[in-house]
Amino acid sequence: MPRAVTIYLEEPLLQSARDGRHNFIGLVTDVLRDAGYGVAFAPLGTPFRADAPALTHMAPPPPGGLTFRRAYHYPFWAIETTAERWNWHVASQPFQPQSVADQPARRTYDRWRERLFPGLTEAPQREGLIYVPLQGRLLDHRSFQSCTPVEMLSLTLAADPARDVVATLHPKETYGADELDALHSLAARNPRLTILTGAMKDMLARCDYVVTMNSAAAFNAFFFGKPSILFAKIDFHHICLTASPQDLGAFDGIATHAPDYAHYLWWFWQENCINAGRPDVKERIREALIRGGWSI
Repeated sequence: MPRAVTIYLEEPLLQSARDGRHNFIGLVTDVLRDAGYGVAFAPLGTPFRADAPALTHMAPPPPGGLTFRRAYHYPFWAIETTAERWNWHVASQPFQPQSVADQPARRTYDRWRERLFPGLTEAPQREGLIYVPLQGRLLDHRSFQSCTPVEMLSLTLAADPARDVVATLHPKETYGADELDALHSLAARNPRLTILTGAMKDMLARCDYVVTMNSAAAFNAFFFGKPSILFAKIDFHHICLTASPQDLGAFDGIATHAPDYAHYLWWFWQENCINAGRPDVKERIREALIRGGWSI
């Protein structure tokens, strides 16, 4: 019997993969078939097959399986043993800016700034605002977080009494009445706090810095040259400052924190992710599968 892999996908990704219209999944399929594997597709959420390794999209894989997801922007991808980004391979790697060639990094950085945020990154402002992009479960203290999101917001107001704070709700999250009550109660006690929904691009263009658990908005802040403080673990932590209820020292250093964003983004994307637009993409996919424990 030939070896087989089942790739579990949600719609409409499932149909796109079956039709051969998804570039990255097609490349992964090519690598697997070249290594002698049969490849099948199944809806994400159906029971995993016991007789075939599983590859899932943005979902925890079963033992021995792998998961894949976009590394914040196309065409960059990661294939990992866990869906927890803070436990991804890149998260444990040391970032050494001096190892990155300067000119390619800066050209790539400028190109991506304009591609992702046209007209917004040339002269970003600092208007005395702290941008706090919120995610979900505002009253929960999860294992990878140093406190609850609402507590993070309260700590931010106390740690930086000079700046206004704009907290934004995620437009794709559903919030309970208790979460919204806690948030608006905090705003009623703190006139410097404004609550909005969405508005990421505008906030990144205007803020002094970002405070978040581990929102991708902090990754996008790199393109604006804006520093971030994280209250949770994440894969792109290397050039961010971190804080907790026990240690708010990051707020003292954030105004002068100026890492090399261009070198970091080159290192993160080009050296630690899979660029589906590069000629060596299949070799990089193969390397990721082997690192994940598969025989390829």
